[in-house]
Amino acid sequence: MMRHMTCATQPASPATSMQYNRILISALFAGAIAGLIAALLQLVFVQPVLLHAELYESGALEHFGGSTAASLHPVLPRFNALRDGMSILFSALIYIGYAMIIVALMAFAEQNGHEITAKKGLLWGLAGFISCHFAPGLSLAPEVPGVASGDIVMRQLWWFSTVIATGLALWLLAFNKGLPVYTAVVTLLLAPHIIGAPEPDSFAGPVPPELASLFAARAFGVGMAAWVVLGACAGYFWVKEGQRQTALA
Repeated sequence: MMRHMTCATQPASPATSMQYNRILISALFAGAIAGLIAALLQLVFVQPVLLHAELYESGALEHFGGSTAASLHPVLPRFNALRDGMSILFSALIYIGYAMIIVALMAFAEQNGHEITAKKGLLWGLAGFISCHFAPGLSLAPEVPGVASGDIVMRQLWWFSTVIATGLALWLLAFNKGLPVYTAVVTLLLAPHIIGAPEPDSFAGPVPPELASLFAARAFGVGMAAWVVLGACAGYFWVKEGQRQTALA
């Protein structure tokens, strides 16, 4: 029994520790850069639309029925150090979390003989965007405040299921071949949308549809840009950190 306990408490080997450090360092740098870029793009392109929509939600503006037509370009608040600073911080933390996942998957792929580079990282980032943004957004589009929506718990379960199914489908498509694989890929991609995302009983909301569509379009655009940067940076730092560790060994 003591022998088993000793084996169980043995420290990780130097090679394993270096691999963990490589994943951590690569993810921190890649996630911080992508998160900062995402936050800046959101402040410029997404947040103004979001704040505009909140004016309709609060009743400060009316889509129809008001005495005067609402302006497409209302006066919005200036940069708020606390609110916008926290947005930048949380964006960096979110993308560091995404980077941990994508770099860990890169490490697994490399161990199985697949080359990782910054250029190929672009494809990894695009796959992440498709899995986490585009595929769920096909049936559950980004929404502005004040719109009707389905049950939040069911929506979250559907979103997570769609992300996992889409990510698994793209992994199979990238690293496997054959008719059974392609059949599984198509099934995984279509199943969440055939089942369908939870929808509200009726559609209602004070926000103009033009504003809602602009918000969805910009959310997709910013998401794609951030994920492509994340994938490229993850591949770049993964290679550079590997070279640094090899030089120090």
